[in-house]
Amino acid sequence: MEERAKMMFGEILDDVRKYHPLIHNITNYVTVNDCANILLACGGSPIMSDDIDEVEEITSICGGLNINIGTLNQRTIPAMFASGKKANELGHPVVLDPVGAGASALRTDTAVQLMQQVKFSVIRGNSSEIKTLAMGSGSTKGVDANVNDVITEDNLEKAIGFAKAFAEKSHAIIAITGVIDIVADAEKAYCIYNGHPMMSRITGTGCQLSALTAAFITACPENILEAAAAAVCTMGVCGEMAYKRMGKVDGNATYRNYIIDAVCNIDSNTLEKMARFKIK
Repeated sequence: MEERAKMMFGEILDDVRKYHPLIHNITNYVTVNDCANILLACGGSPIMSDDIDEVEEITSICGGLNINIGTLNQRTIPAMFASGKKANELGHPVVLDPVGAGASALRTDTAVQLMQQVKFSVIRGNSSEIKTLAMGSGSTKGVDANVNDVITEDNLEKAIGFAKAFAEKSHAIIAITGVIDIVADAEKAYCIYNGHPMMSRITGTGCQLSALTAAFITACPENILEAAAAAVCTMGVCGEMAYKRMGKVDGNATYRNYIIDAVCNIDSNTLEKMARFKIK
């Protein structure tokens, strides 16, 4: 089963390069440039727009939408709802990245209300953010997962059950990223072991992954679970490839650039060879 999935991941990566999906991003201004570059690197095309006067029009000309609440404010919140509803109207895939949900009432309430009013194809976040959305309230350590929420081999089965249950409740693919990544629908979960600890020392690898996920699911809308899992695997593999390039004087800024380079250069054969996951 895993070998067939690896082949699918390679095919999905090839489809992203073939179809060049145009992705509308309402995203975190801390990482907006990196999100644009990761989309270009994977073969997609980015548009960054968060003004209420144009977001519906921009969404209409794009294939997919990525909503990231990392630096949300009273100006951009209405734009998120408007673009999300327009994407639903057009049948476009939509990704929600609930950055920092649980860190403040504004973030939590906005993410919960978005889920109530917009149909999301994929919800991607760390374990604390996803737990907050599932419960409707919670707390996080800034934008990082709480230590008690980190997924390990010891609590993996419980985490898989939680992800599947939330997928069924939300009618979305749930992607929980961390040391072990889980990408699940109500019936099936991919437990992904790719990545490198150095990725946590860069601001925005999660934001980049959400943009990448939007491109993958837009290029392959008939297999959104596999497309989302392929995006998570691709990011993790590229984190590993980037670390191998690091020299003695290289730091996290160089590593960030190496990740984008790796996404640009990875091919389907490399992804299939390096992807490490279990299906449960």
